[in-house]
Amino acid sequence: MPLLRTVPGAGTLRRVRFRWLDVVVAVAIVVLFYLVIQATAGATAPLRLAEVPSSIDTDPALLPYYALRSLLRMFAALAASLLFTFVVATAAARLPRAEKVILPALDILQSVPILGFLSVTVTGFIALFPGSTLGLESAAIFAIFTSQVWNMTFSFYASLTSQPRDLDEAARLMRLTKWQRFWRLDVPSGMIPLVWNGMMSFGGAWFFLAASEAITVNNHSYALPGVGAYVASAVQAGQLDRVGWAILTMTIMVLGVNFLFWRPLVAWAERFRQEDTAPTDRPRSVVLDVISRSWLPRTVERGFRPIARGLDRATRPFGLAEHPLRVPVVRKRALDVAVTVLVVAAILVGAVAAYVFIQRSVGLGAFVEAFGLGAITMARVVVILLFATVVWVPIGVWIGMNPRISRLAQPIVQLLASFPANFLFPFAIAFFVASGIPLNLGGILLMALGSQWYILFNVIAGASAIPTDLRQAMDSFGVGRLQRWRRLILPAIFPAYVTGGITAAGGAWNASIVAEVVTYNHHTYTATGLGAYIADATTTGDMAKVLVGVIVMSVFVVGLNRLFWRRLYAVAERRFSL
Repeated sequence: MPLLRTVPGAGTLRRVRFRWLDVVVAVAIVVLFYLVIQATAGATAPLRLAEVPSSIDTDPALLPYYALRSLLRMFAALAASLLFTFVVATAAARLPRAEKVILPALDILQSVPILGFLSVTVTGFIALFPGSTLGLESAAIFAIFTSQVWNMTFSFYASLTSQPRDLDEAARLMRLTKWQRFWRLDVPSGMIPLVWNGMMSFGGAWFFLAASEAITVNNHSYALPGVGAYVASAVQAGQLDRVGWAILTMTIMVLGVNFLFWRPLVAWAERFRQEDTAPTDRPRSVVLDVISRSWLPRTVERGFRPIARGLDRATRPFGLAEHPLRVPVVRKRALDVAVTVLVVAAILVGAVAAYVFIQRSVGLGAFVEAFGLGAITMARVVVILLFATVVWVPIGVWIGMNPRISRLAQPIVQLLASFPANFLFPFAIAFFVASGIPLNLGGILLMALGSQWYILFNVIAGASAIPTDLRQAMDSFGVGRLQRWRRLILPAIFPAYVTGGITAAGGAWNASIVAEVVTYNHHTYTATGLGAYIADATTTGDMAKVLVGVIVMSVFVVGLNRLFWRRLYAVAERRFSL
């Protein structure tokens, strides 16, 4: 029943009708702002570096506050990842010269493990914010950012490069500016895979929460209030009951974020589906229904319209979508030469500096050991990719092509994918010890728990984006199941699978850092591999070995991408884009 009714008469202004839904939305916004302010106050509090503890209090009563701090870091990293994705992926897809630099750089950056970033960036962030907790907070957010951003960037890049030609021609005929084209064509056409990959990236970041909140660099340990640091402290002390409370808290967090944030986004993204026939059963969300029926979002949207119109006018001088930037041939060649010279010079300077540093510290012989360990870790990565492909591709297609199943399975899949497997490592280690399974073999399972979900989520996104009219055409022609898989499903999901495969491989290499070295109850269990090599070097502060390990891991990841995944990307763009 409305709380306030007004019946507008002739010549009178319509007044807003407040309903209970508006009150619910308004209260939710106030509560959200209050929680953000509380978490932000703790993140910006003044603090001397010497006062930062190496572990935090494991009292279960503090878990709600720890959960709030962890969520703030996760969403701050997600916002930064989205901004990075829009800028970098668009530049790679629209600027041929930039693509030649950006894609190799992304290959290398996604292969660098989180501990590699932390060992370099922690000191810089601390120096950037002296006397404040914000330095360590920024380092933790940056670490989470590096675990989220690559999957989203590759997904959006794949969407832009496989964009339907008729939509591209429509943007040119309507004389959209580049700014208008981005928001009215590029973002909507890539929204469904971006939302699913953002959900996967957010879930995968939980895996590295402990590594980002409990930082050990150069023999110095820093612990920030958060669920990840809580688990690290409880595991170190062998407090399985406290780990159980953290698992319960994490389960509530994952389900709550899925219900309040990701499920509404998935349902909202359905409006951008590109097809002629509407699906019979679209994903729905109670939260989205409440928000869409309230007048508050529409009021906020109307307030931003003048800003949007101003940006449209301001960006028109930068050119229309149908007129790309034209550079004279002579100037273009000169620009290409200048960019090439600068890039080659930067690479040579960095290579010489790294060579001198490694030669003086550990010698070039360290690469022989690192490449041998990298081959062992790569064998584990290949096993994980084969297993994930065989198991999760059929399941992902089944979920993605059945909206009703998707609504039921999404919270379960999100929980499994988002739940940090390293929270379960103590129980897994206890099982391995009791059953006699060595960590060299058990590490494959631990790495898979943190990487296989990328393939599942990308396949779900690809299957859910298959146009309904194509599915109905297959039904009308009576196409059999085998032919349906060969002619429709596998070609349609192939670009999404390639994106999932390349990010799953990178995720598996990153997961090796925490899966090949596990500490429980004051005992450390180590598997043979490159991940354990980098983790040990980071803990002891041996920066030369860290650099050797990161270089070798980058060589393996970039080599695999160039020899295998990039060729599949080209096939997907050339043959299997809708």
